[in-house]
Amino acid sequence: MGLLNVSKDVASQFENFVGVNLWTMLIAWVNLLILYLVLKKLLFKPLKNMIDSRQKEIDDMYSDAEADKASAAALKVEYEERLARASEESEQMLRSAQRRAQLKEEEILKEANDKAARTLERAEEQIEQEKKRAINDVKNQVSGLAVDIAAAVIGRDVSSAEHEDLINDFIENIGEK
Repeated sequence: MGLLNVSKDVASQFENFVGVNLWTMLIAWVNLLILYLVLKKLLFKPLKNMIDSRQKEIDDMYSDAEADKASAAALKVEYEERLARASEESEQMLRSAQRRAQLKEEEILKEANDKAARTLERAEEQIEQEKKRAINDVKNQVSGLAVDIAAAVIGRDVSSAEHEDLINDFIENIGEK
């Protein structure tokens, strides 16, 4: 029976080891509750706070990124508007410069035409003066010849007044012929 006794002792110890004891189970549950409260206080709350702060940073980064994206879109629209205005202004400036150049060209042409007309008028006046001078020279030469011829024909000297009358009569007669 010796073997049986040993086996009962082992079985009893095994039963005590594996068996359910109410006090042991209650102590285990209290230990588990204490461990949970300690871990919650020392580990879970700081860990949750760290995770919450990290989540807040990520949310802030996303909201900042969205705000920056919206701002960039607004800046892009503003840039495109400014670019369009600058393009319109440059086209307007180009048209204005062309108009000014055309007006300047017309002004230069008008001045050149006016100058040419004045030069032509002066030339015509000079021609007219030269013509009058030539006619006066011819008159003087003719009058000198007429006086010489009259003096030779009449055989006497003619006075200045008579000379003048003779010349005028002679010129009028030449003009009629």
